[in-house]
Amino acid sequence: MEEAAQLNSYDDKIKNRIKRAEGQLRGILKMMEEGKDCKAVITQLSAARSGVDRAIGLIVSQNLAECIQAAQGDEQAMNESIQEAVNLFVKSR
Repeated sequence: MEEAAQLNSYDDKIKNRIKRAEGQLRGILKMMEEGKDCKAVITQLSAARSGVDRAIGLIVSQNLAECIQAAQGDEQAMNESIQEAVNLFVKSR
């Protein structure tokens, strides 16, 4: 799966999710500098984290699909790809 990850091209949908999270984080910093209520800051941090989590899920699932296609019926390779994808997802939590 690592080799496929190096060759992976990230589509615009995933890149846009990351750009949105980047904008949210900048907004959060501005809120903090302005001394906004902690509940509002936490709400925005949670939203940013959820967006990043969704991006991780998309990247892992897209990569897993590519690895399974590349395995072409090699059951051991498919199982290794699935296990690595699960490990990546769990590690991201």
